[in-house]
Amino acid sequence: MAAIAFEYPEEIKAIREGIGTFLRNEVIPLHNNNADILEDERRKYRPDGGYSEELVGLMRQVRVKSAAAGYFNMCVPERMGGSGLGYVAYFAAWEKLFHTTGIRYPLAPEMIGHWAKGPSLVLEHLSPRMKQEALPGILSGEKTICFALSEPGAGSDASQIKTRAVPDGDGWRISGEKIWISNSPHANYAVVFAVTDPVLAADRKGGITAFVVPRESKGFHVERLIKMFGQNHSNEAVLHFNDLRVERDQVLGEVDKGFKTAMLGTSLGKIYNIARCVGISRWALEIVFDYIKVRKTFGKTLAERQGVTFPLVECATQVHAAHLMSLNAAQLLDKGEKATKELAMVKALCGEVGARTLDKVVQFHGAMGFTNEMHLFEAYVSMRKIGMADGSVEAMRHLIARRMLEGDMDL
Repeated sequence: MAAIAFEYPEEIKAIREGIGTFLRNEVIPLHNNNADILEDERRKYRPDGGYSEELVGLMRQVRVKSAAAGYFNMCVPERMGGSGLGYVAYFAAWEKLFHTTGIRYPLAPEMIGHWAKGPSLVLEHLSPRMKQEALPGILSGEKTICFALSEPGAGSDASQIKTRAVPDGDGWRISGEKIWISNSPHANYAVVFAVTDPVLAADRKGGITAFVVPRESKGFHVERLIKMFGQNHSNEAVLHFNDLRVERDQVLGEVDKGFKTAMLGTSLGKIYNIARCVGISRWALEIVFDYIKVRKTFGKTLAERQGVTFPLVECATQVHAAHLMSLNAAQLLDKGEKATKELAMVKALCGEVGARTLDKVVQFHGAMGFTNEMHLFEAYVSMRKIGMADGSVEAMRHLIARRMLEGDMDL
């Protein structure tokens, strides 16, 4: 019996089935055949904590195979070389991937093009030269990008960025610093946002421009990795730009209208995060419900104890609500609606539901919940990040309140 009345179109059903097959036939065997790398931190990471060349090569291998199979670029517009599927398909694909693998197989997320690391609508407005130079490698999965927007004083309020691009002949010279930039330690290109008109930027009327910058450019520095959660490795970094020269044909979109470009990716980012929440939470709940049926304490299974089952039922109820709200927001976006309030609502919900669910799943596994073999604590960390990634829970609630105060009371 299905828990969701909404039925995916046949095309999306086929994609979800194909993703499951690809994971079973390609990703999981690749992981198992390279377990000596993927399960040994001395080989998985460099001494400084960055990804090793062996790991980067395996990630690239998944992307390239997935691109050839049609999954990697499925939500890239057809005019750019993709399949042109929409937000419902994007949610469906990511939810299927995470529901199938949880957090066990770190290569799995490479099979779908993430907007901040790979091909998406964000790159549609590349100049002719950059389309010829960069786009083929990004579409094939051979190369990746990073999205350099956040700064030490500009996170959820990205309008406060201080990185400057000063005119220099037919181009600009960029100086400044970025932080929390995922994928930047090994990306081939960075989409860098900089203030090009301080007056417009101060008035929040534009004045910020996006530039596409090869990572090997003079003046582009990966200053340091940001190690979090007690880990000795990271895929996040601080970037520093020192008099970095960019040409006019490196502008992505229009001069002074960089936020317009940035917003093309934010909805995809939220859809990715809510799909990650729903998929991993479902994976974890299935694991814990199997476990409590057999684990006994004081002569009874945990399944016979309401102190265990009731909290898990509450989590399942909230995950179900998040699933329904996610599908609704994705459908609204595919209809051409902005769905600003609705997407913020489900993103705020997922920012708390995923972490709460994994916390309970870890708790009811006892000490086993903290072991590496279960991967549950890794999943908890992944869920906890959703409360801040692509807009914090607080920022989402502020946005919802603003929309409702302006009269958007459709619920």
